Amino acid sequence: MKIYNSLTRRKEEFVPLEEGKVKMYACGITVSGEAHIGHGYQALIYDIMRRFLEKQGYKVTYARNYTDVDDKIIAKAKETGIPADKYAADMIKKIDGIMSDFDVGEPTLWLKATENIANIIDFIQKLIDGGHAYAAANGDVYFDVGSFPKYGCLSNRSVEDMLDGVRVENGEFKRSPADFALWKAAKEGEICWDSSWGKGRPGWHIECSAMNRTAFGEQIDIHGGGKDLIFPHHENEIAQSESLTGKQFAKYWTHNGLIKVNGQKMSKSLGNSLLLEDLLKKYTNEAVKFALLQTNYRNDINIVDGIFDEAEKHLTGFYKIIGEVEARFGEGRANPEIGARFDAVMSDDFNTALAISDLFAYFKDAAKKLARGDKSVADDVRAVREAYSLLGLFKKDAGAYLAEVEEKNPAQIPESVKQLAAQRWQAKLDKNWAQADALRAQIDAAGYTVKDSKDGYTVNKR
Repeated sequence: MKIYNSLTRRKEEFVPLEEGKVKMYACGITVSGEAHIGHGYQALIYDIMRRFLEKQGYKVTYARNYTDVDDKIIAKAKETGIPADKYAADMIKKIDGIMSDFDVGEPTLWLKATENIANIIDFIQKLIDGGHAYAAANGDVYFDVGSFPKYGCLSNRSVEDMLDGVRVENGEFKRSPADFALWKAAKEGEICWDSSWGKGRPGWHIECSAMNRTAFGEQIDIHGGGKDLIFPHHENEIAQSESLTGKQFAKYWTHNGLIKVNGQKMSKSLGNSLLLEDLLKKYTNEAVKFALLQTNYRNDINIVDGIFDEAEKHLTGFYKIIGEVEARFGEGRANPEIGARFDAVMSDDFNTALAISDLFAYFKDAAKKLARGDKSVADDVRAVREAYSLLGLFKKDAGAYLAEVEEKNPAQIPESVKQLAAQRWQAKLDKNWAQADALRAQIDAAGYTVKDSKDGYTVNKR
């Protein structure tokens, strides 16, 4: 199988450091706010990568982190009056619940910055001892970018390009504007830990390097994250880790595209953030996934009006065919050609976009087979279910899925049909059974069904 490597800027044959095993790390969420669609997308992509690697026979150890202490979290703590550690813990609990609703698998290892302070301090001290970092007079510790000649290898930038327009801010004690903070001296009232440089907390970049070293040792196979992390975060990780070990940190660097909303970058300042929790109230998690996975993971996704409605419409149509096939012919034996095609497509850098496009042909063919009573359609449906469950699709009973769609977005019932249903209910109360039956027939003819219960009745589109 081939993976696009952001470091070499080309697709490469995947050969892990240790035969049969994969060590994989993806940068997770900074818990200063709610989980948005970008967070959900990144978690989905790396869960899919992990699952496909496992399907190929690899034993995968997959780690994700939560950044649970940083400037934004501290600012939120001051704004809300909630201590920073409690604020972060509460947000993690909430985000975990939302990701569970989104149906994204748990990593092998969950890592948190605040649970690795000793490892981070040890890492920083070794960088100082090796001449790659220095403690400033105010208690900050900085990485000396000039000590690492390869700096810029991932982002393909020179240090001079990176410094264009950059200046040392007041209160910083850097030797060079390119240097970056490994440890930040504590300000009054901030969450902090003791160190030989004084009370403080980790810089953002050092936590991932230190946690990787603790979890995996000196090298990993795959490091991932959004492409907005290439510089400076991942560039700085390479500098820190390789300065410490003298070895290549990650063999393959993978980066997913970013989310745009109607052509604009999603951001709080523009007020166009799409919260994952809100989307899942309106759409099934499979519809959200379907919409996102139609784009190659390395490309940006433009969320335009109607994209999730369209995805739900397609999935509803597919599930209706699945329901009819399974009710008529039962469970098939899985057409091997569909499974082989899926594996081939995904082996080419996890090409979910092509995998999704294949579905339209499969279901068009399934509808034709169903119409002529061809029992082999059951084999096709089972193959689709088995293959595409890896993407989080077609995992539900068809009837349950269609009921969930209706529950989230109940069909608009015309006023005329509502009036017929009310007249029928009154006829039933009056024990005028003939009139009630006649009114039911009119409702059926209009394309709707009426269902009675002890609490009254409901009307639904047929």
